[in-house]
Amino acid sequence: MSEPILHVRGLTAGYGQIEVLHGLDFTVADGEIVVILGANGAGKTTTMRAISGMIARTGDVVFQGSSIGKAKPDAVLRAGISQVPQGRGTFTDLSVEDNLRAGAYAMKGSIAADLDRWYDVFPRLAERRDQRAGQLSGGEQQMLAIARAMMNRPKLLLCDEPSLGLAPIITQDLFRILGELRDEMGMALLVVEQNAGLSLQLADRAYVLETGNIVATGTGDELLADDTVKEAYLGGVG
Repeated sequence: MSEPILHVRGLTAGYGQIEVLHGLDFTVADGEIVVILGANGAGKTTTMRAISGMIARTGDVVFQGSSIGKAKPDAVLRAGISQVPQGRGTFTDLSVEDNLRAGAYAMKGSIAADLDRWYDVFPRLAERRDQRAGQLSGGEQQMLAIARAMMNRPKLLLCDEPSLGLAPIITQDLFRILGELRDEMGMALLVVEQNAGLSLQLADRAYVLETGNIVATGTGDELLADDTVKEAYLGGVG
């Protein structure tokens, strides 16, 4: 495994007086796909929000050798981390193309080549480039959310529940695309998921969260083969 592009140390975060994360330590290597699994309320989305600076946190987040533990969301984005939020987070009243342009606001110079690239990856978006994002299907909105995040040319992509609300066949296609993006671009991915079976097939490594603590870790294959982990934390998935 190569050197970590992301190193989370003693990460604690929550909402108001409620502490959700209790000192997480984990890494993501350059070019690696890491999946965080756990039940609802385990702290998965809170972890993503803490990394991206959306909520107050203590501990440290080191990205490409520099601390971003106190950075605001715009600084995290400019550092090279993009997030596909839970629920997609598209600007529903804007067109598909305006959503993509919004994703590139931190970039300098022409983005025409970037638009063309993501229209090639997601042809359905090209067909609907002038359509309001709110009129897209759930799968199309998730495609748009991924493409918008990629307009920032990230070194690390955070994906929060990409399968949420999607049909299984669409979910499989999205996971295939995420794997291809890693292979083609060499970027790292940190994916939060409840679909354990599919996400562990994608993962190089995975962590299992329970009530804000990491309770298991290993390669995707190791966790899929561990009956104790499957029954206790992954719903007995095969």
